[in-house]
Amino acid sequence: MPRLSVPWLLSPWLAALSLATPPAFATQAVAAVPARTVLVVGDSISAAYGIQRDEGWVHLLAERVGTRAKVVNVSVSGETTGGGLARLPLALDVHDPDVVLIELGGNDGLRGYPVARIRENLDRMMAAVNDAGAVAVVVGMQIPPNYGPRYTTAFRDIFAEVAAAWKAPFVPFLLEGAAAVEGMMQRDGLHPTAAAQPTLLENVWPILEPLLTAPQPYPCTGSVTC
Repeated sequence: MPRLSVPWLLSPWLAALSLATPPAFATQAVAAVPARTVLVVGDSISAAYGIQRDEGWVHLLAERVGTRAKVVNVSVSGETTGGGLARLPLALDVHDPDVVLIELGGNDGLRGYPVARIRENLDRMMAAVNDAGAVAVVVGMQIPPNYGPRYTTAFRDIFAEVAAAWKAPFVPFLLEGAAAVEGMMQRDGLHPTAAAQPTLLENVWPILEPLLTAPQPYPCTGSVTC
């Protein structure tokens, strides 16, 4: 009987070991999975209206967080709180986010929708995010003063009221430092230019950054305004 070589005897064992032990690249791939998923539900301001999409503040956010988080942008130009509310359940189901930035209401205000309706839609969005086990960040907006002080004030206050009611992180005004600033707004006076996008990101970043590393439930501490 011919002698069996040692390599031949070991080959089945080595094959089994190779199946049982994942290769190094597989381990690295698992480690590279982002720790958080951030979902941005917004209107034209977050959809980079009038500029290149890779110039928008959401794209800049994705570049900044890198592998710390996956940023998903489902913003649609012209979106209202009612439209966002209708689309939100599917977005939550598909993307299973940890953090949801709700940047809606501006189009409602520009169309003169009742403040109570806007507030109700935002509350229902907050409830949906809460039920999905994620944290919602309320992103505040303001409208031009020509709508009258009574309406513009009531509209501005909606966002703070919703954030307070839900004890949610709050960005007071997304366009702070850009609105009415020369070179920061497009000719329509409503949409920020590419030059303004880093400013928008800086308005969001101090509120969002703690949520990328905080354990759940997310604490309202540090720079997070609740």
